[in-house]
Amino acid sequence: MAETPQTARRSVEVPEGSWIRCEKCAAMIYRRLLEENLNVCPECDHHYRVDARTRIRQLNDPDTFEEFLPNLESTDPLEFEDRIPYKQRLAQVKKKSGESEAIIVGKGYIKGRPVIMGVMNPLFIMGSMGAVVGEKVAAAAERAIKEDLPLVMVTCSGGARMMEGMVSLVQMAKTSAAIAKLDEAGGLYIVVMTDPTTAGVAASFAFLGDFTLAEPEALIGFAGPRVIANTIKATLPEGFQRSEFMLEHGYIDRIVHRKNLRSEIARLIDYCNK
Repeated sequence: MAETPQTARRSVEVPEGSWIRCEKCAAMIYRRLLEENLNVCPECDHHYRVDARTRIRQLNDPDTFEEFLPNLESTDPLEFEDRIPYKQRLAQVKKKSGESEAIIVGKGYIKGRPVIMGVMNPLFIMGSMGAVVGEKVAAAAERAIKEDLPLVMVTCSGGARMMEGMVSLVQMAKTSAAIAKLDEAGGLYIVVMTDPTTAGVAASFAFLGDFTLAEPEALIGFAGPRVIANTIKATLPEGFQRSEFMLEHGYIDRIVHRKNLRSEIARLIDYCNK
């Protein structure tokens, strides 16, 4: 019997993972369409987390980003072990993410404007800050001073990396001091907060920008809302610690859709004559 159009359609196999259900609006989205839309849901504008390399491609002019300190890697100063040894955890996440650490720093161009840029990676132990992240942030600030260029930092982090204990906590002071030196040198520092920007990163270099931008509905704050609610035994306001709440209360300067970030950063650089 000849194959009808109906049976032909039934025989087509859809590759696994070609469609995803939006975690916010539950719409079924063709994965390629989502990626072409900068990993933003075309139905509800939900901004998905993206890895550092993807973010770099989205923000920089094509083939202009030059990474520095790519081989700087964490050690295990405390010989820490929880469920598994820290060294083993590092090896696993390096293999899975394809990256050596939770931040990438380098020089790039945004709409023709040269910048020094740092981009945090949520896929590397949730963008947590250990000694290497602190060193790279400080190095990026020093490079921005040396070359008299704006520093753009894209933050996405669960905070200080507990596996490095006090070593990770002192990075808050180290990164803050590096940004202070940039400020003293008259440098421009632009922060783009993405979901989530929390804890030790939020309490250090993330909240020190001359301009603080945020993507829509990003979680921003020190302690998480569940911890705060359990501590003070109170019901928190709707949208507590999301970008919109933080803007309303003066903690950030502007909420910018991902598709507009390049233009907004370029506009701020021009406004400051940098």
